[in-house]
Amino acid sequence: MTFPKVLVINGANLNLLGVREPDIYGLETLADLEAFMKKRATELSLSIDFFQSNSEGDIVDAIHASMGCTDLLIINAGAYSHYSIAIRDAIACAACPAIEVHISNIYAREEFRRFSCLSGVCCGTISGFGFYGYIMALEAGGDMLRESSP
Repeated sequence: MTFPKVLVINGANLNLLGVREPDIYGLETLADLEAFMKKRATELSLSIDFFQSNSEGDIVDAIHASMGCTDLLIINAGAYSHYSIAIRDAIACAACPAIEVHISNIYAREEFRRFSCLSGVCCGTISGFGFYGYIMALEAGGDMLRESSP
């Protein structure tokens, strides 16, 4: 049996989860997040892969490489969310739905974080629920995929 494929993309500085500003992002690491998501993906009968890069071009390349072999993108582009037209355009070209996730509530933070270039090309944005926001995206995305299957 083939399960729907999900690609989770984490951008700039998310490799420092657990170390970077723990008062905002918590003490859990990127590896903790991936383990948390793998467990839930298995329960939802979803196949899941992860990609993290601090490079905008590498994120664009990962989105391009996912075309035709991924059913759902979940992306937290980090700071690139606020100004990367290149990542926005790559998501717009992707042949699958994308859900934007932010660990912190970007609307309760600095003014420059309150705008996302990516939101307009994503089917939804989840912000401010910590790691659980990724699970919310996984569950919502899984429901969308099941509803759109013949």
